[in-house]
Amino acid sequence: MDPLSFSPLGLLTFIAAPAMLTNASSIMTLGTGNRFARAIDRARTLSTLVQAAGEVDTPQTLMHRRQLSYAERRALILVRALTAFYVSVGSFGAASLISLLGAVFVVVGSDFVHRLCLSIALFSGIMGVGGLVIGSSLLVWETRMALFILTEETEAMCKLGSPSEQT
Repeated sequence: MDPLSFSPLGLLTFIAAPAMLTNASSIMTLGTGNRFARAIDRARTLSTLVQAAGEVDTPQTLMHRRQLSYAERRALILVRALTAFYVSVGSFGAASLISLLGAVFVVVGSDFVHRLCLSIALFSGIMGVGGLVIGSSLLVWETRMALFILTEETEAMCKLGSPSEQT
């Protein structure tokens, strides 16, 4: 006898797990959205600094141009991470709904449709987990890039020296 068809509570596990993972994906989406907004703000600030400098190629202007390029790359990585998290949210939502439909088909007694729903729900759940893994990996990559940029900026500022040292 199939343990899932024996107890409707067994099917609840197929519904509860995707629901919890939907929440995790939503939280990751929210945090990544905030990071994306900050990256865009940083890019706009750097763009303003580069435009204000005009055609003058001072070391600081060159650094700002390089940082603007990094800011664009960071924003693109964050968009990919957001896409992965959105896929996760949708996949886990679909898995929950399809699992619920599978539970209905247990009650109705349609074993084939019940198993089909569970298979589709499992596939949706796997896609959701994949989106979480990919999105999280992209966030690690973006964080390391941000740290690299900060290190480079700190080194450049130390080389330029403070205004009091230059006089």
